Amino acid sequence: MSSSDASTAIHSITQNEFHSEVVEAEVPVLVDFWAEWCQPCLHMNPVLEELAEELGSQAKIVKVNLDEERVLGAMFQVMSIPALFIFHGGKKTREFHGAQSKDTLKAALSAGPVE
Repeated sequence: MSSSDASTAIHSITQNEFHSEVVEAEVPVLVDFWAEWCQPCLHMNPVLEELAEELGSQAKIVKVNLDEERVLGAMFQVMSIPALFIFHGGKKTREFHGAQSKDTLKAALSAGPVE
């Protein structure tokens, strides 16, 4: 998969798409809350693209632009970005704030829900 394929595998979602894209997903989902003015958020893009390429269809990565989706950010009480939330079976199982390594995120997606 080329990097452009990985980029297309990661797509932005809106509040209206959240349920179908995240809650109803049959695979683990990483939701990246970000904004264009946030430099650490922009630095996460290559990490997320590599992760998407490595995981393929085993997981999904979606992005939520907080400047455009303020209500969704408020629903999840996002106070700082980047905020990276992991969902398994439609439920938030983990959250990370600030830039994270690919290995940390991959492990969280692969680990399954926290009991």
